[in-house]
Amino acid sequence: MCITILISLHICTTTVTKTSDLHLGAIMKLANVLISDGSVVYAEALWDHVTMDDQELGFKAGDVIEVVDATNKEWWWGRIMDSEGWFPASFVRLRVNQDEPIDEYLAHPEEAQTGEEDPASLGLLLGPGLPCKEQMRTNVINEIMSTERDYIKHLKDICEGYIKQCRKRTDMFNEEQLRTIFGNIEDIYRFQRKFLKGLEKKFNKEQPHLSEIGCCFLEHQTDFQIYSEYCNNHPNACVQLSKLMKVNKYVFFFEACRLLQKMIDISLDGFLLTPVQKICKYPLQLAELLKYTNPQHRDYKDVEAALNAMKNVARLINERKRRLENIDKIAQWQSSIEDWEGEDVLSRSSDLIFSGELTKLSQPQAKSQQRMFFLFDHQMVYCKKDLLRRDMLYYKGRMDMDHMEVIDMEDGKEKDFNISVKNALKLRSLASDEVHLLCAKKPEQKQRWLRAFADERRQVQHDRETGFSLTEVQKKQAMRNACKSHPAGKPKVLTRPYYDFLLRQKHPSLPTALPQQQVFMLAEPKRKTSTFWHNIGRLTPFKK
Repeated sequence: MCITILISLHICTTTVTKTSDLHLGAIMKLANVLISDGSVVYAEALWDHVTMDDQELGFKAGDVIEVVDATNKEWWWGRIMDSEGWFPASFVRLRVNQDEPIDEYLAHPEEAQTGEEDPASLGLLLGPGLPCKEQMRTNVINEIMSTERDYIKHLKDICEGYIKQCRKRTDMFNEEQLRTIFGNIEDIYRFQRKFLKGLEKKFNKEQPHLSEIGCCFLEHQTDFQIYSEYCNNHPNACVQLSKLMKVNKYVFFFEACRLLQKMIDISLDGFLLTPVQKICKYPLQLAELLKYTNPQHRDYKDVEAALNAMKNVARLINERKRRLENIDKIAQWQSSIEDWEGEDVLSRSSDLIFSGELTKLSQPQAKSQQRMFFLFDHQMVYCKKDLLRRDMLYYKGRMDMDHMEVIDMEDGKEKDFNISVKNALKLRSLASDEVHLLCAKKPEQKQRWLRAFADERRQVQHDRETGFSLTEVQKKQAMRNACKSHPAGKPKVLTRPYYDFLLRQKHPSLPTALPQQQVFMLAEPKRKTSTFWHNIGRLTPFKK
């Protein structure tokens, strides 16, 4: 039995109509019939369920739970690996594995409430239906449309139920606080309404399996990048919200907003997690849709392209998240450098590409100098090690990589400097007579630097194409944080260098039970473990 049907359960603890009771009852009845038949029934967690009760089953959003008993409307019994326990039905959506469609069964919920089911009549309700693959495509299409409509309702509740009410209370909130808590969720709401309209136009209500929705994702693939800002801000939102929730008046206010909007019994931080979960859900849904779309189907190529596009969106969000997390490390690194001159690194750069020790020769003296070089996007900073304290660096200058030409030099006589060189490369300014000759100790080190310079140019081009840049607020905040860690009048506390942090920030591949809210790891490809950061550890200018 290979067919998967997704049914979203939305149970409001304040108002549950008779119709929804019947519909839920039908789902519960079907689930228990399938369980008693020996079928495996799964539920997917929509929210984290944290519990201290050993009789309850704890899980995170995105976990898949095997439903063992669904006879109770509010609490089901389930299993995750070796753990079993009760869990709230409102925290999950049912995932039923079976071969036949259940649409007709759910279309008559009243009949499902009339007592014992006749196996023969149940068989009539469950089939026969469309061919297996077409029925599966119907189920996936219906799930995409259903969850999209529910998501719009969810965003509307946040914008009208919370933000609108918060703006009325200027005595409790200012605009900066609201921007921190809710991010750009209003922009996301406007975009998602437009996206849903496009989906509705392509949705074939009579024959959902014939729907052609792949083009909608392709048309809006760049618009989905709006989620990057929200995901990057989400940790700040959690911190701000956590502070407010320590004050009773804010707890009561947010609960009043929820009740007034008739929203389900979930805390505000749970609601604010949904956009993060949503953007990582799209690749999963499209992968499922592609799986059940015949290659001859008119939508196949668009769905295939849409899947790749949404993976790239998630990958872009991952990268931007990493870059924003690293700017604090860059600011801390700069604050540890003695005799710093000129503008901050963050004024133009946001990523360390490579670093290491090279011998530098500059005109006109052609004097040999050992320097530590740090190649960022757009610029390269070089420093001198302290003669006595080798863990201390002094700022000596920088090069504008946007106006530098990198030249691979052959071993032998160098005509500009009139000296013999080995493992050398030349940096020549395109805007002036500035020329620098850099020599590595070994040929492989030289080749690694040449690759790093090429990587830097590709990074700059990619940022230009994707529109990535740091805001002035982000830059200033990072520098303020760095200054706090080095108070005036006190000796600097040297930290491990920025590039050492990068080693620990490599994104691991997706574990099988990863909660979906961890969007930043979702689309990250598997990588070979790099030994570079380990090898360069001996050049560490700062100690932990």
